Amino acid sequence: MPAIESPDASDVRVGIVTVAYRSDAMLSGFLASIPAATSASVALVVADNLPGEGEAARIAESASADYVPIPANPGYGGAVNAAVRRLPESVEWVLIANPDLILDPGALDRLVDTGRQDDEVGSVGPLIKNPDGSVYPSARSVPSLRTGIGHALFSNLWAANPWTRRYRDDFAPTGERRDAGWLSGSCVLVRRRAFDQIGGFDEGYFMYFEDVDLGYRLGKHGYRNVYDPAASAMHIGGQSTGGESARMVRAHHTSARRFIRRKYAAWWLWPVRVVIGTGLAVRSALIVRGLKG
Repeated sequence: MPAIESPDASDVRVGIVTVAYRSDAMLSGFLASIPAATSASVALVVADNLPGEGEAARIAESASADYVPIPANPGYGGAVNAAVRRLPESVEWVLIANPDLILDPGALDRLVDTGRQDDEVGSVGPLIKNPDGSVYPSARSVPSLRTGIGHALFSNLWAANPWTRRYRDDFAPTGERRDAGWLSGSCVLVRRRAFDQIGGFDEGYFMYFEDVDLGYRLGKHGYRNVYDPAASAMHIGGQSTGGESARMVRAHHTSARRFIRRKYAAWWLWPVRVVIGTGLAVRSALIVRGLKG
């Protein structure tokens, strides 16, 4: 894998950060896809939530990336925040991407161009493809009470239910640029000034919902989250969390409860928080029981 040229830090306007965790098999491919994705000089940081295991340090060094070992494993958001802090101060745009991702040619340049068209753009996301060529719903609405409850209750029983479709924005044409409530954290470009203004990812989410929360807070601060399918990437998926299904289910529902507490924080909404929190806890327990059964 050819090394990515290390530019003068004062000239760099674009940074890329990724988080490694048992992802050696895919990390090299992601890094190798960067040169074709952009004509700009980039600063690259690889944060490793499981240092001492695998070859992430060597792979990062071969790509001239800044390697950041994080033994405490603060989760995805915490590792991204640590990586962003290592970027040069000149960086204005940060691509946050999973290591099991392959950027298509020109994708990063397109995302940056879209972001620069409006000072109110806080984040830009590409079209994300699954390995079978299908499109992953990476630009979604911020969950509301109605869509959130409907999606939680029926997504596993009735895939085409209207609440899940609304949550995933499946009704929106995939070929058009549009605003979204939030963009998948597997591949999203953020305006660094906006990211810093809201304090980056909320590190209270160990995994899951940190991207929902990021998009929600960017929107509350007056920024736009823009989906631009003219830029694209392929997400292989499941490389760092395979084999931990029960743990992942629990983490997902814990994060969902945290987001509900944030969005519906007013004191008079405590019955809503209690009812939804209880429902999520019961749903999590039932799913985990089914996995064990």
